[in-house]
Amino acid sequence: MPTLNQLIRRSSTIVKRCVYGFILALGLGYGLPVTHSIAQAGGITEYQVKAAFIYNFVAFTQWPDTTGQTIHLCVYGEDYFGSEIDKLQSKPLDKRAIKIVRINNPEKLADCQVVFFSKSAGSSLSNLLSNLPAQPILTLADSPNAISHGIMINMNLVNEKIVFEINLEIARKSGLDISSKLLQLAVKVYQ
Repeated sequence: MPTLNQLIRRSSTIVKRCVYGFILALGLGYGLPVTHSIAQAGGITEYQVKAAFIYNFVAFTQWPDTTGQTIHLCVYGEDYFGSEIDKLQSKPLDKRAIKIVRINNPEKLADCQVVFFSKSAGSSLSNLLSNLPAQPILTLADSPNAISHGIMINMNLVNEKIVFEINLEIARKSGLDISSKLLQLAVKVYQ
């Protein structure tokens, strides 16, 4: 009989952990699980999931008081999102609004609070990042080894799931504070 009671207690703890994990994933995943399986035809696309991640990256970043009422989220390079990223403009973000801007001119990057560097910018990523002003600009990408080039948050598709890594040192140097909740979900955090 003691074995049965232990089993019941253990299963209750496991259920609680699962429920808490699900609630956290639901909140951070913008209504989608934290690591998303990419659905095939007719389902959720990779860039729909990445747009949801980007929204949460912005939402779980603490911005300096000097940041205005509008967060300019710039997509630099080839746009794989289509209209999916535009949907973020209708999502409330605390007391700020999000405005999506597509740019191909590196001189315009200084006008952004968030920059998503497309895979097409991969070869020039280090140069683009070194020319950014010393301002709180959240840099995002989905390119292999983007973290080593100086990106703050990089998403990768691994076994048909989106995972991300964070370069916390670079974020802090830029004056941005990334939520510990987001840090816990990253597959790797560089300090």
